[in-house]
Amino acid sequence: MSKHTFKTEVSQLLHLIIHSLYSHKEIFLRELVSNASDALDKLKYLTLTDDAYKEIAFDPKIDISFRESPSKTITISDDGIGMNKEDLTNQLGTIARSGTKAFIDQLSGDAKKDANLIGQFGVGFYSCFMVADRVEVLTRKAGEEQAWLWKSDGKSNFTIEEGQREEPGTTITLFLNDEGAEYASRWEIDQLVKKYSNHIPFPIFLSYDQKKYDDKGKETGEIEHKREQINSAAALWKRPKNELTDEDYHEFYKSIGHDSEEPLLYIHTKAEGTLEYTTLFFVPKHAPFDLYQADYRPGVKLYVKRVFITDDEKELMPTYLRFLRGVIDSEDLPLNVSREILQQNRVLNSIRTASVKKVLGEFKSLAENNPETYNEFITEYNRPLKEGLYSDFANRDLLLELVRFKSTSQEGFTSLAAYKERMKEDQKAIYYITGGDEETLRNSPLLEAYKGKGVEVLVMNDEIDEIVVPSIGKFNDVELKAVNRTGAADDLKSDDDKKTEESAKPLMEKLKKALGDRVKDVVASTRLSDSPSCIVADEDDPTAQLQQMLKAMGQKNMPEFKPILEVNPTHPIVKGLESSGDDALIDDVAQLLLDQALLIEGVELKKPAEFVRHLNRILEKAL
Repeated sequence: MSKHTFKTEVSQLLHLIIHSLYSHKEIFLRELVSNASDALDKLKYLTLTDDAYKEIAFDPKIDISFRESPSKTITISDDGIGMNKEDLTNQLGTIARSGTKAFIDQLSGDAKKDANLIGQFGVGFYSCFMVADRVEVLTRKAGEEQAWLWKSDGKSNFTIEEGQREEPGTTITLFLNDEGAEYASRWEIDQLVKKYSNHIPFPIFLSYDQKKYDDKGKETGEIEHKREQINSAAALWKRPKNELTDEDYHEFYKSIGHDSEEPLLYIHTKAEGTLEYTTLFFVPKHAPFDLYQADYRPGVKLYVKRVFITDDEKELMPTYLRFLRGVIDSEDLPLNVSREILQQNRVLNSIRTASVKKVLGEFKSLAENNPETYNEFITEYNRPLKEGLYSDFANRDLLLELVRFKSTSQEGFTSLAAYKERMKEDQKAIYYITGGDEETLRNSPLLEAYKGKGVEVLVMNDEIDEIVVPSIGKFNDVELKAVNRTGAADDLKSDDDKKTEESAKPLMEKLKKALGDRVKDVVASTRLSDSPSCIVADEDDPTAQLQQMLKAMGQKNMPEFKPILEVNPTHPIVKGLESSGDDALIDDVAQLLLDQALLIEGVELKKPAEFVRHLNRILEKAL
């Protein structure tokens, strides 16, 4: 027997699960049954595609039994792929995902949310310690002779020793604690399986002992051993849609999505003709917690003729639709299709292309027919859809109809189409402002002229907007223009503005000389009314926010950001400099006009001590 210590992150996780989630502890059975089903899926695939496994007598099923005395136990057994000693150590002793710490940090103390996270992260086995003082796992890997017994109390250690099991598969025995004692019951197990696992595509049998009664209803003293199937064991996605209810879909989603909430939307498609396939996709009500992690867990499973192929292939659907949960079941792919072949497979590419159009079409229909639900959807998934604008050119027009933005004139979200309908008659473009913080953007001096003229500006505070929106170019023949770039200002200039610009040129030259290579240019602004200055980027230069984002992503050798400083020639501070011959004063004011404009846009000052020095000198002269 060998003794092992749980990795630190597992110990943390176990502590959180055991001490935080008692109110939702019933999920343990859902997770163990799902794991058993996955093990059966994997062995079924091997028996059909690998000669080394074809001789195995494969009779896929999940058996559940319980004992009420002398101690209360529940046993879940499967005839699946099984594990060897190395698998037990790796799979039950550590969490092999780089996002583990992020996952643990996500646990909030809200039992319902945390219960969903546990299943989504693939650590559902550990939920059994919510209801058990001790757990034993007896397992034998298909193709190997030696069985192994894993034991743990879920605290800090586990042991592994040689065991005996006649057939491949895994048997998990839970020695229930006081919190879990209620589940050693035929009724409880039957209800939980029907609630969470009714559509697992393998039969689930419940074995139990029942007292015998005579014809008059009296106990005979004998015990009858019974075994009955307690789930439907049907591939729900293959059943006709007219036979299924919303409740059927919701139950199936909860079992495959490891979620206790109903989905926001489901999309069930059966295609016949040149290609035959079935897809069933679900949109979770809340975005998966690992949506923006590089090692996110794909949510779509691939089947061929109802035989599970993979649930770890990120190419089944586009990356920007990675929040989808569900299945693709093809009648035309070969069973032994490899991952390398999958990525190049014509059949799968066709299914993928058609499925994307179907899913986006359903989103459009939701937006048109159920705006309230669509608003829930866009609150969770607006950013991934924006990723699609950059990566899925074939569907860009449809995605442009689906994405939403915040606005200076509307509450909540608005579409580009709705903005266009509200445009003024003489308005030349769709105006927007990008940056990292919504409040900062809404208070930006850059918006002063637009507010003054009643022109709506879209507020784009997603980081991805900096990259995606400039690539759009036009929407329905109307150009999109960023107000934090030089080009947009020309649209608002009047003849008087042009005269003011011309008369302010000498002062602008002085300010530019004072600032030197800190700026690309200094110009008189026609879009400021209350503020003395603002910064913008030249049309071909990255904005300050984009530079910061690229550096955070690891981009090196970035050229130094040099903004264009726009100065309000009508502001009292600026007008006071027109007749000044004090070069030192002009230098101090120039530096402060630039620094305050940078601060307002959320740019960190490189030399704050110099900012303070210039400020103090101005204060001294004022006093």
